[in-house]
Amino acid sequence: MLLAIIAIVAGLVLLVWSSDKFVDGAVGLAEGLGMSKAMIGLTIVALGTSAPEIVVSIMSALAKSPELALGNAVGSNIANTGLVLGATALIAALPVKSGLLRQDLPALLAVTAVTGFLCSDYILSRQDGFALLAMLALLMYLMFRYKKEHPYEAGAGVEAEVPDVSTGSAVFWFVLGTLVLIGSSRLLVWGAIEVATALQVSEVVIGLTIVAIGTSLPELAASIASALRRHHDIALGNIVGSNILNLLAVLSAGAVIHPIEVTRDTLLRDYGAMVLLTLLLAAFIWWPRRQRQLSKPEGAILLTGYLAYLGFLYQQTVTA
Repeated sequence: MLLAIIAIVAGLVLLVWSSDKFVDGAVGLAEGLGMSKAMIGLTIVALGTSAPEIVVSIMSALAKSPELALGNAVGSNIANTGLVLGATALIAALPVKSGLLRQDLPALLAVTAVTGFLCSDYILSRQDGFALLAMLALLMYLMFRYKKEHPYEAGAGVEAEVPDVSTGSAVFWFVLGTLVLIGSSRLLVWGAIEVATALQVSEVVIGLTIVAIGTSLPELAASIASALRRHHDIALGNIVGSNILNLLAVLSAGAVIHPIEVTRDTLLRDYGAMVLLTLLLAAFIWWPRRQRQLSKPEGAILLTGYLAYLGFLYQQTVTA
C-alpha cells in the first residue's frame, strides 16, 4: 500500500506539471497557426486546465474502473465550490462579473440538471457520454458567440496569455507534456485502485476524496495566490467554467469508453451534495445587494458545507 500512496503523490505532482507544459505547448502551437487569443482562451486553455481530470477519466475507463472517473468529476466540483471558492472568499470577497450572471452560472445549472437526469437511471451509457460531448460543443459555440458580441467582458478570463516561444519549443513542450500527462495519469489511477482495494472502499470514494482534492489543489493555490495579490476578479468565472467542463468533458470521456454504473448512494449523497453546493453558490451570487460578490461569510458557509460533507463521507465509509 505504501507503494500505491507514493504512486498517487508522484502521479499528482507530475500531473500538475505536465498539464502546465501541455497547455503552454498547445497555446504556442495555436498562436503559430494563427488562432485568435479569444479562441485560444475559450478552447485550448479552458480544456487544458481540465486536462488532468480528463486524462484521469480516460485512464480510469481504460483500466475498467469508470467509477473512479465519476468520483473524480463529481468530487472535483464539490471541492471547487466548497473548498476552493470557500477558502478564497474567506481571504477576499470575490466580485461577480456580468457575464457570470447572464451566461456561465445559468449554463452550470443547466448542465448539472441534464447530467443528473442522465444519471437518474443509475447508468451513464456511451449514448449519454456522446450527448454530454454534443452539449459541450454547443455550449462552447454559444459562449464564443456571446464573448464576440460582448467584447467589454473579454477581460473575464477569455483571452489567453500566449507564451513567447518558438514553434519548435511549442512542439517539444506539447509532446512532452502529453506523454507525461498520460504516464502520470496511469500512475495515479493504478495507485488509487490499489488504495481502494487495500482499504476495502469503493473507487468512487477514492475519486471523491484523494483524486478530486489532488486535482483541485492547483486551482486552490492559484485562487488563494490571486486573492492575496488582489487579482481575484476572475476567480468565480474560472471555477464555474471548470465545473462545467468536469461534467461535460470529464464524465463524457469516461462514459464513451466504458459505461459508468451510478449507485443510489453516489446519486443521492455525492451528486446531491454537489447540487446543493451549486445551488447555494447560485443563491449567494444572485442575492440582490448593492454590490454583487461572494462575501467572506458566504465563503465560510461553503467551506463548512464541504467539511461537513467530508465528515459524513468518512463516517459512512467507516461504518460500511
